[in-house]
Formats: sequence, structure tokens, C-alpha cells
Amino acid sequence: MHVRAILEEKGRNVLTIKPDATLQDAARVLQENRIGALVVVGLNEQIKGILSERDIVSAVARHGAGALATTVSSAMTANVHRCTEDMTVDGVMSLMSEKRCRHLPVETNGRLAGMVSIGDVVKSRIREIEFEAREIKAYIAG
Repeated sequence: MHVRAILEEKGRNVLTIKPDATLQDAARVLQENRIGALVVVGLNEQIKGILSERDIVSAVARHGAGALATTVSSAMTANVHRCTEDMTVDGVMSLMSEKRCRHLPVETNGRLAGMVSIGDVVKSRIREIEFEAREIKAYIAG
């Protein structure tokens, strides 16, 4: 299975934020939408970074509550690991594990095309395993 199939099932809508928004604004968007990360975008939806709950917690731990008034660009991860729609689920799992990230923006032609989370990837892999088990049972019974 490929990332494209995950996006076709879950959708391609990604919540984004601008680099000059505050961490308070970002925290509000994360909480209201019950998500763990926002893609930071510049002009033409180009990926500039990613801001996770962990980034906000780290900023507050370092600078206190005043960190919430600082900009997203001051706390985001600028070196964003990305994937493409044609990557396999196993490839994405390996990348997430190796880079220790829970969210990967999907990029197509230099633009944001979606987002996959570790939950999306695990759910997809479980479906694959369940399908294989059904096929084996049907083969044995058949």
C-alpha cells in the first residue's frame, strides 16, 4: 500500500499556520481540531516547517508562559521530514521510526498535498495484515 491510498481514504485537507502566528494561536487550533501538528506554510503553500504539540511544550518549558506570545517560526521544526504519495506504508513507517517523528507532510511538486500521522500508518498496516489473514484462511478453507 502507498501513501496515496491513505490520503484517498482520509482526505487531503491539512490544517496549516503561518510562521508569524503566535504559539497561543497554534495551540488553540491544535486543541479545537484535536490534532497533534500543524504544517507551517509560506507563499503558495510551500512547506516552511512543522509545529507539534511537543514543540509548544518545549518552548513553554524553556521560556515560561510568555512563550505563547512568540511566533510559530521561533518554535517550529524547520528541517521537515516529508514523504511523497508514491512511498510505501513500510517506507513511511521506517522514516518515522528513524527520524522519530509522528507526522509527515506529503509533498507533490514542492507543494503540500496532505499529511500522514503515525496513527494513519498503523491503521493502514493493520488493515493490510487483516486482509492477508483473511486471504490465508480462505485459501486453507478453499
